[in-house]
Amino acid sequence: MEHLSRFVGQMSLADDSRAEGNISSEYINIRAQTSVIKKDFGLTTIAGQLMENVKKNRYRDILPYDQTRVPLTLLTNENDFDYINASFIKGATKTKKYIATQGPLRHTLVDFWRMIWQYDVKVIIMACREIEMGKKKCECYWTTFKETTHFGPFIVSNFEESSPNEEVVFRTLTVRYHEETRKISQFQYTAWPDHDVPYTVYGILGMMDMVRKDQGNNTSPVLIHCSAGCGRTGVICALDYVHDLLVTKQIKEDFSIMKIVVELRSQRPSAVQTKEQYRFVFSAVAYMFEKALRSAENNSQNLTKSNQPLYDDVASVKTSPPTTSAIAQTLAERYSNVQYRAPRPRQQKMNDVYAMVNKSKQLPPPASSTAPLAGLHHYDNEELGVPKCHVGALYSMVKPKSRCLPAKPPPAVSPIYDTAGLANHRLAEASAGEDQSGYELVAADGYSSAEDDYEYVSNPIKRMTNSCTPGSMEFNCRIKKPKGPRDPPAEWSRVER
Repeated sequence: MEHLSRFVGQMSLADDSRAEGNISSEYINIRAQTSVIKKDFGLTTIAGQLMENVKKNRYRDILPYDQTRVPLTLLTNENDFDYINASFIKGATKTKKYIATQGPLRHTLVDFWRMIWQYDVKVIIMACREIEMGKKKCECYWTTFKETTHFGPFIVSNFEESSPNEEVVFRTLTVRYHEETRKISQFQYTAWPDHDVPYTVYGILGMMDMVRKDQGNNTSPVLIHCSAGCGRTGVICALDYVHDLLVTKQIKEDFSIMKIVVELRSQRPSAVQTKEQYRFVFSAVAYMFEKALRSAENNSQNLTKSNQPLYDDVASVKTSPPTTSAIAQTLAERYSNVQYRAPRPRQQKMNDVYAMVNKSKQLPPPASSTAPLAGLHHYDNEELGVPKCHVGALYSMVKPKSRCLPAKPPPAVSPIYDTAGLANHRLAEASAGEDQSGYELVAADGYSSAEDDYEYVSNPIKRMTNSCTPGSMEFNCRIKKPKGPRDPPAEWSRVER
């Protein structure tokens, strides 16, 4: 408990410019250590680069390490291979492990269910939506409520669908393979933007509590995925890892979130992908520790009344634990300026908040011999010092077809999240914008008619009813041009009604 007090004290000090510097420097250190570990341990990605496996990767620069990848030995037909873009991650205890994977593509749906069946997965955590920012992030591998669909030899039914809160959708799926049927729980967190962090820590931590209750004592791996299976997936693994350290009393003097993230990255590329996500891990862990300290304080007060020991191996709990003010005064060397930022109270539903947010598109740079290649993804697992892809290559440019039509305003900006909530309906394949070559890459150049988001009208729509006929609105009535200056048209001599 002393270690918890010290850590929360580190996160509770006044904020200043050095706090951000500590987070930034640690994140840079994480990336540097990741590069060193890849070289020292000889981590390779040969399987993901094979010709037969290239199209099975959602992003070409996010490939599982050969040393930790999930092999598929369950064969459903003679054309099955053993590759899927997924990695094993060790948990904080011997019986805890995770499968971190990308969201399945249309042509890897059967492989996705092969993996779930082979490793007897009981719980799936989905940290994304199917469509975000108008881009397909994950293929729908389940079906709508009370319906059944086939994914190769796997028959999947959506037995139950509910919303425990406004940020989580819970589904109970049943999957049948040959003569055996299994039940699988899916938790979809819908309030987590890509490359960003949730609005509060409460929603994700509350969902993790529900996941642990559903998983119970089952030793099968928990399957966690987002779109690429690294950023948001890595954050969830880190938080659950720290939780298990906490409940098993493994928080020691040398506890370090940075060490945990580096360990995760040695098993799955780019786990905890951005500095903002790394800061979010700090905030969530601080909240978890504060909650544990409050619980210990309440238990200590009950202990004084009952004179019964709470923990046999922690003598400090038998005395009065440190108060919140005392914790806030505890100094440390490494995180002495990191502040835990309490989440702001929510005033709007998450869907309404994110529907108003959209990243501005920027024009691509002028074409040159040194221009970055279109389609490269901007995940951070490239080596340090290598120039990053220009921002223009990150967002696609919509170009209307050249037609002899009057200019028309562009369509309204689509919300970041296009699908969510209960009774998830399948979207039309054409609206997904998925690269049929196997990668879901964002191209800055190039345009095809299949990607046309504009609706063209060959002939202007005309009013079907004459505005001057009986029963019409009787306005904007056109008067025929007079035949001459002394010969007015007949319409001028009658009263319009």
